[in-house]
Amino acid sequence: MQRINLLVGGPEVLWPAQLKTAPTAIPGGWLGIDRGSLRLLKMGIVPQIAIGDFDSLHHTELHQLEKKVPDIRYSIPEKDDTDTELGLKTALFDLQADQVAIYGATGGRLDHFLVNLFMVLEPRFKPYCERVMLLDRQNSIRFYRPGAHVIQKEPDKRYLAFVPLTAVTGLTLPDEKYRLEQADSVDPISWASNEFIGTTGHFSFTSGVVAVIQSSDLNGQKADAPV
Repeated sequence: MQRINLLVGGPEVLWPAQLKTAPTAIPGGWLGIDRGSLRLLKMGIVPQIAIGDFDSLHHTELHQLEKKVPDIRYSIPEKDDTDTELGLKTALFDLQADQVAIYGATGGRLDHFLVNLFMVLEPRFKPYCERVMLLDRQNSIRFYRPGAHVIQKEPDKRYLAFVPLTAVTGLTLPDEKYRLEQADSVDPISWASNEFIGTTGHFSFTSGVVAVIQSSDLNGQKADAPV
């Protein structure tokens, strides 16, 4: 399986533990997105490709990238695609990735997070959305198209959410803690704070796109339930 990792410029404090402590143990190649390219170099990882307008880098930092990264793809600040979208396009279509893990895409500015969350709905990406995942310190987000699916519980995650990103029909959760039977949703909604019963869970739906989020509380502190 060809896995490609993207490091975006979100706050380092929200990175998963492995990215901080053992980044070279993460399988797959790397693409650096804007400042993410420099952060990879500091961790001893030379990205295959660096992508961005690099307007946040000092000229000495950019020179460092240009000396070490074999393939730099410059974008302009005034463009239709975000740098992350350019990175995803490169991973899926140029590198033919079977799996794309995106780090640093969920923290910081909410508008940036929403772009990253909803970009899988773009017609060019939608057929490949099941290859994409967003990872941070507390959450993993994966995307699913209609059908029957099996998911594995991540050992460090307690909670499970099913989030229709579009109109969805027939969402069925047969063996989670809180079950659904043929539920429809016209608008995006989050069925949050569910949990696995065992180490696997099943779900199915007949139309739409669903994001599945496995999450944990920060530092083991249980959050208040939604009201």
